[in-house]
Amino acid sequence: MSLSRRQVTSAALAAVPLGAAAAAPAQAGARRPRTLFIAGDSTAAQKYSDAAPETGWGMALPFFLHKNRPVANHAVNGRSSKSFIDEGRLDAVLAAIRPGDLLLVQFAHNDEKTTDPTRYTEPWTTYQDYLRMYVDGARAKGARPVFATPVERRRFDAEGNAVPTHGEYPAAMRALAEAERVALLDVQALSLALWQRLGVEETKTYFNWTESEQDNTHFNPPGAIAVARLVVGELLRTRVLGPRDVVRLHDEIPTSWITWPAPLA
Repeated sequence: MSLSRRQVTSAALAAVPLGAAAAAPAQAGARRPRTLFIAGDSTAAQKYSDAAPETGWGMALPFFLHKNRPVANHAVNGRSSKSFIDEGRLDAVLAAIRPGDLLLVQFAHNDEKTTDPTRYTEPWTTYQDYLRMYVDGARAKGARPVFATPVERRRFDAEGNAVPTHGEYPAAMRALAEAERVALLDVQALSLALWQRLGVEETKTYFNWTESEQDNTHFNPPGAIAVARLVVGELLRTRVLGPRDVVRLHDEIPTSWITWPAPLA
């Protein structure tokens, strides 16, 4: 599918490292910084001023990474592992990615939409088939694919227990990661445990709850920072990144560091 002018502009903007920590141009002979690309959905995506205070965790990721690990956030609202590819977005990532870069893949929220054939995938068949395309594409470019299980929604049962919402998708991604020897960041399990620890009321302060909206899927700045911290902790645990790649992992991050640019024209 060909991309519209707006989509091409969005992809170009997403390819620019986000945050004040973006690396300066390398001097002649200097080693090129390894970029961390994100392919994902609205939970990770860059948000604009018309959506504030909604915040994707990808917006907070640069706060925890050294300047030699810039982030290129290609995650887009409403996309599944299938629609991201069908719209040519993986092609845009692979056109920009270079040997030694990382491709972090997080999908499932929209793959679960059984009534939408443009986005739906079945966990143990088509979901895995599409995820393999990210793996194969990254490896063909000399980059390293990394899976992240989908961050959990805010949902509790009557007894106050945090409830998983992603069905078989996290298990399917874990199984594929093992079969394809792809590093796995288990964000689903860690976020579920975090929501359980915070409880019913405190979790509201991590999600996009406003006077006009009670959103149990998308984050505000504290929530995006918390999830980004989980992601970077997993990048360390799996040795995808080393200690020298990470900064401020255990520090308090001011929510004022989150900014929302003006919407694209």
